[in-house]
Amino acid sequence: MNRFDRTTTRVEFSLHPTKSIQKSYVSLKLPSAVAALVVYVQGILAAMTGNPHFPATTPALSALAAALAALQQAEVAAQARTKGAVVVRNDRKGALVTLLQQLRAYVQSIADADVENGAAIIQSSGFPQRKVPVRKARILTAKPGAMSGSAEIFAPLAARRASYEWQYSSDGGKTWVEAAPSLQAKQIIVGLPVGSSVQFRYRGVLRTGPLDWSQPIALLVK
Repeated sequence: MNRFDRTTTRVEFSLHPTKSIQKSYVSLKLPSAVAALVVYVQGILAAMTGNPHFPATTPALSALAAALAALQQAEVAAQARTKGAVVVRNDRKGALVTLLQQLRAYVQSIADADVENGAAIIQSSGFPQRKVPVRKARILTAKPGAMSGSAEIFAPLAARRASYEWQYSSDGGKTWVEAAPSLQAKQIIVGLPVGSSVQFRYRGVLRTGPLDWSQPIALLVK
């Protein structure tokens, strides 16, 4: 890295490595047209009938099938422009949607009971899965500060309420110099040797005491 390269150095670390499992969510995404809704419900009935993940559904699949048949019958009458048929069709559609919402909650409860396999469970139900954006984990970063010989350090949050201690080393980590602590997960350190590679590390301090020091990251001081 030359002295004019101001690219931020990023190193990811974990003080307490754990396997993170993303929770899966059931979505309805109901079509508005009755014909499309019929196909949608038929797919769910086919997928959940005899499915070992769902031994006793709430509501019963038979109730869902009966509500679907009632809607189909009402839709035929509505298409024939039978007097009052549209109102009946809409009522039966609402009743079917209510059952679907209840069934969705049931499928979600099964998926929540087995988070690791939740996505596969939802997929097997015939319901669509709602995609949840995954936030990238914050990592310890350092970049040159506005003043010569300074650096801005940003750390992951240690806890909702925590303070932070900071250290830097200009001899490859052999010795560490204490920097001012902070109540936020960031700090500006000044008075660094310009043109040299400096390492930084931090640790969160909780009510129960300090955590371990993070893995250090290096930055060429400008």
